Amino acid sequence: MGTGGEGRLIANRYRLATRLGRGGMGTVWRAVDELLGREVAVKELHVDEGLAAFDAQLRGERTLREARTVAQIKHPNVIVLHDVIEEDGSAWIVMELVDGFSLADRLGAEGPVGAREAGRVAAALLGALRAAHARGVLHRDIKPANVLVESGTGRVVLTDFGIAQVTGSTTITETGSFVGSPEYTAPERMSGRRTGPESDLWSLGVLLCTLVSGESPFHRDSLAAVLHAVVFDEIPVPEAAGPLKPVIEGLLRRAPEERLSADEVERMLVMAQEVGDTPEIPLEYTPTQPSVPFGPDGRGSSASVPVPPPGPSPASVSSASPAAPAAPAVPAGPARSGRGARRRAVLMAAAAVVALAGVAAGVVALLDNGGGDGDKAVGGRTSQSADKESTHGPSNPKKSPQRPVKDSEPTASPPARIPEGYELVNDPLGFSLAVPEGFAREYKAPRVYYNSPGMEFRIGIHVQEQSPEGPLGLSRKADAKGPQDYPGYRSGQVIETEHDGRPAALWAFIWNGSADDGGSRQTYDLSWNEDGKMFDLWLSAPVGEKSMGKRHFDTAAVTFSPPGAAN
Repeated sequence: MGTGGEGRLIANRYRLATRLGRGGMGTVWRAVDELLGREVAVKELHVDEGLAAFDAQLRGERTLREARTVAQIKHPNVIVLHDVIEEDGSAWIVMELVDGFSLADRLGAEGPVGAREAGRVAAALLGALRAAHARGVLHRDIKPANVLVESGTGRVVLTDFGIAQVTGSTTITETGSFVGSPEYTAPERMSGRRTGPESDLWSLGVLLCTLVSGESPFHRDSLAAVLHAVVFDEIPVPEAAGPLKPVIEGLLRRAPEERLSADEVERMLVMAQEVGDTPEIPLEYTPTQPSVPFGPDGRGSSASVPVPPPGPSPASVSSASPAAPAAPAVPAGPARSGRGARRRAVLMAAAAVVALAGVAAGVVALLDNGGGDGDKAVGGRTSQSADKESTHGPSNPKKSPQRPVKDSEPTASPPARIPEGYELVNDPLGFSLAVPEGFAREYKAPRVYYNSPGMEFRIGIHVQEQSPEGPLGLSRKADAKGPQDYPGYRSGQVIETEHDGRPAALWAFIWNGSADDGGSRQTYDLSWNEDGKMFDLWLSAPVGEKSMGKRHFDTAAVTFSPPGAAN
């Protein structure tokens, strides 16, 4: 990591002031351009000393490409780049500081927006995308966290071109890993097919649907479920879309060649504005927390969003959108029958399944939580490695035949289906959950651990009194202290989510591990309030075994029953 800090002068010109946000990819600072006497946003690229030379080079190239990409696009709705600097082995990008809030902030704080305002935002983004596409640039990560609204003017700003694809250049995907936000990613890109401007228009359609409903239509509890939803499920277009409904349906057609063109979208948005409702986003709205979104790949791909904090309040990770009201399912676009459509869906699904392993690794994102000796979990408790990486709640494990309950105590509700290789344990403290066969229980009051024979995988549970700060506040506090509490703390992110219908917080990060661990560890930590208590469930795993650790964590989270429900 770079040696940047408050007060540091970069390139004898940019004085770092307040840290706006930090992710695995970089840290965004509010800074002062002392030459021109103006405030700017400065993005510092993290240099992980434990990273292989090739990976470090890839990160550097990605940052510089982001800068070059943005510099090519001149449009009022695209973030303005001021400078690119390489100093002391670190790369820095200097860009305009947008005094405002991200759409993710707005959705998290106040819920859905009206159709008229959603249409205005979509029209501005369409203009930005057309300018980018004219330069041969595909953004590839259109989502609420990457869209800012300037206070006072209402100007919409598209940010974070960190994973953009430029015609004729090598892409991140071409080097073997998927990056992006699955819920907003077009099906053709998800399945590894060639993409074009139509893919960004799909993402615009998803964002438009999210704005009027408060949640992506592809929001699911696991990466596999998201992939399935993108490829197969009916796409629910909320009634709240009103005059925008035809636009959303036309953009969310799975066959790229059948989607609305940019010209058609523009005409339809103009027509929709004439019958839409009144704007609902106050131009002077100030988010309770500055926007510090993190991409689902866990690398902070969205960390370049420069949003100033309200006053002196500390920066923290912005929350995800709240759950949207149920809406009737509407087919995406006109119904298409015959072998062509069915065959295309089957081929796309097959490709998505094949790509799933790569997506799960490269999109390091839909749930990362953990605990372990020497790690601090939410609420200040020692856990095994409180890492999290996901924008959603815990993934549902694949269903398999019911396994017998380890102990014979009756359950108040039907037992969860237990995957092969796991067993349901009824803990002496009253809760129950499924853990891998062979895991041993260890009690270190007030925490319970279930550890693998070699301690590679460690599951922790802590039942405690509720805090006024709530799970989200405590998770954000723990994330802010991460660099102090965990050597090599990186890729930290806190996501506001739900667990079993209750508000929850998901915290994920990577750290160097203890001396006995022999390497870096990934932690997933989920916390929520229930029955007057706060529950914290985490898992710590070697970074190299992250996928297996994620499966253990997801299984434990989905099968967990609190005291009283388990007996």
